Amino acid sequence: MGASSVTRRDFLSSAFLGGMSLMMAPTVLRARTPSKPNFVFILIDDMGWTDLSCYGSTLYRTPNIDRLASRGMRFTDAYAACPVCSPTRASIMTGKYPARLHLTDWIPGLKPKPTEKIAAPDYLQELPLGETTIAEALKPLGYASASVGKWHLGAEPYYPEHQGFDLNIGGTHRGAPPDYFYPAWKGDISLPVWTGNVPVPGRDGDYLTDRLTDEAVKFIKDTAERPFFLYLSHYAVHTPIQAKPEKIDKYRAAVHPNATHTNAVYAAMIESVDESVGRVMKTLEECGIADRTVVFFMSDNGGLSTCEGENTPSTSNSPLRAGKGHVYEGGIREPMIVCWPGAVEPGSVCTEPVISVDFFPTIMDIAGRRPDQGSIVDGVSLVPLLKKTGGLNREAIFWHYPHYSPQWATPAGAIRCGDYKLIEFFEDGHLELYNLAGDIGERNNLLDYTFTAHESERFALRAKDLHDRLVRWRESVGARMPTPNPDYAPE
Repeated sequence: MGASSVTRRDFLSSAFLGGMSLMMAPTVLRARTPSKPNFVFILIDDMGWTDLSCYGSTLYRTPNIDRLASRGMRFTDAYAACPVCSPTRASIMTGKYPARLHLTDWIPGLKPKPTEKIAAPDYLQELPLGETTIAEALKPLGYASASVGKWHLGAEPYYPEHQGFDLNIGGTHRGAPPDYFYPAWKGDISLPVWTGNVPVPGRDGDYLTDRLTDEAVKFIKDTAERPFFLYLSHYAVHTPIQAKPEKIDKYRAAVHPNATHTNAVYAAMIESVDESVGRVMKTLEECGIADRTVVFFMSDNGGLSTCEGENTPSTSNSPLRAGKGHVYEGGIREPMIVCWPGAVEPGSVCTEPVISVDFFPTIMDIAGRRPDQGSIVDGVSLVPLLKKTGGLNREAIFWHYPHYSPQWATPAGAIRCGDYKLIEFFEDGHLELYNLAGDIGERNNLLDYTFTAHESERFALRAKDLHDRLVRWRESVGARMPTPNPDYAPE
């Protein structure tokens, strides 16, 4: 089907395939020229900070994502609002910190254990329908919207089509597929294969990353003549670590045992993600809309550096410390790229700290929508950084993760202010202070080292100031705190 214009609900009635809600193909209407920019948000699951060639990997090959960075701005200090997926996704959709939303862990989370010293607070199992998402905020401006891929922000009735999206393909309560090859995902993440306007069952061997890209490309072509917001949220590179055999063989031949990255299957998964980005960018160019489309690229949390059901860890986040599940840099610092033709200097690099709550106000700013009176948004617009017209009027960014993670992390909170980062561990209240400018790997806790009396006092005062700010922030957003575990029974 060629490019067409679609109105608010000019998609056919909803169909359900294996628990997945999807809207059918859009109706062809008279074309009109959009006056507002399009937005494509590509979110990768569990991709680490160094998992791209343009971020330093010598194994992972990402020419298309590297090309996107060469056309836009690459951020060195970009953060997810949480070290696990669901809270970060909620922060992207709403511009609010997970602590304010009371959605602070992945859904449904872990069952408590008697060996845990503290009990995690209750948290929501869905993004409330009362929250305004990017799709809902853009709708009054005439935008069509599609969510393609992972949602993981609640079961029905909290799917994307109830959160402002005109189209939902592949988005359910699931956080990961049982397998990346069809038909193993059948019944969990069903995707249509189009015969004209009729979806038919999937094809044996279909690779999930490719199939999601097929649907994203179709949406772009069908909607190219009106403003749109495409949220392409890949399940990759989340476990299970599976890739196309021919790609795996290529990387096995390229692995160096002493290198930072050595997982050939994971490398092959990343190549498929890179091909997806290339196909999306090519489609924008073929439709003649690349010059008026803003493309965001981000990961929802740090790379998985523990085995978690696999024989070897997915990746390494070195030189960062730890990975997914931890509030150390490896769990929250992400690769991030923004390509905004005509506004962003090609090949530019931004070193100012930014965080996933900033996407909502940034998109609203670019689209020309002012904040609703009385609305609360924790993020700030990145437009001054993107256009290089100024910095951000923000003193600090925050994290609140009062949960135990499957990656052996304990409940903690953190604050970054300038180059300094303070972590508070909730089990015993101990603090760690790092200067990221000279210690990006967080190896030297400034509160543990023996300095001169003057230096020790200076770091102690800085830690107190940062901790006071962290506590005040938690109070301001109504953060829920863990409590002593009444059933605590140490091993």
